[in-house]
Amino acid sequence: MGGASSEVRKGQVNYSLAARMEVLMPEPQIYVERTLAIIKPDVVGKEEEIEDLILLSGFHIIQKRKLQLSPEQCSNFYAEQFGKVFFPNLTAYMSSGPIIAMVLARHCAVSYWKELLGPSNSLRARITHPHSLRALYGTDELRNGLHGSLSISSAEKEIRFIFPEAIWEPVPTGQRARDYLNLYVKPTLLAGLTALCKEKPADPMIWLADWLIEHNPNKPKLQYHISQ
Repeated sequence: MGGASSEVRKGQVNYSLAARMEVLMPEPQIYVERTLAIIKPDVVGKEEEIEDLILLSGFHIIQKRKLQLSPEQCSNFYAEQFGKVFFPNLTAYMSSGPIIAMVLARHCAVSYWKELLGPSNSLRARITHPHSLRALYGTDELRNGLHGSLSISSAEKEIRFIFPEAIWEPVPTGQRARDYLNLYVKPTLLAGLTALCKEKPADPMIWLADWLIEHNPNKPKLQYHISQ
């Protein structure tokens, strides 16, 4: 009887501990924010260099397009700036040649991208943020090299403008997140780990990272299109 009572008490303690852990550990969530990045006409030649810096900063480029906007399209894109003194020069500049538009993804993408860009005035950026992208690639306040969305809501609006086919799905949480991991992530990861064991590379972490990039089942196809 004493042994049975001890097992019951032990089970109660374990149940209580598990309940406390559920309270302390929230449901796992998948949340990746997106923002729009644009390489402006006079800096398009630095595309590869800028992309390398973007990737090194922890962003994923999930969509990409080369296009040329008409003055009317630029006016619509920058509609919130309408009426300001620089508006005609801005639309003329942004329609003067092809641009590279990218959808960037990572945790807190909007704020991190703004931080990487630096101040909107490239002359000021060179003084206050000398390592920022606008300090490195911009010329002045108008020709500042790159564009970034100011907020999550403006990012969604701008991405829809440049990539009208983009799908904004609800972010999966709880059981939906676990189902997604079981269906899409774990099989790929298991295949990668199996290949890793067979290959036995000198640097397993780098090898696995490269393998996962190469065999990503959701790897996006980059789109290039110049519209007149």
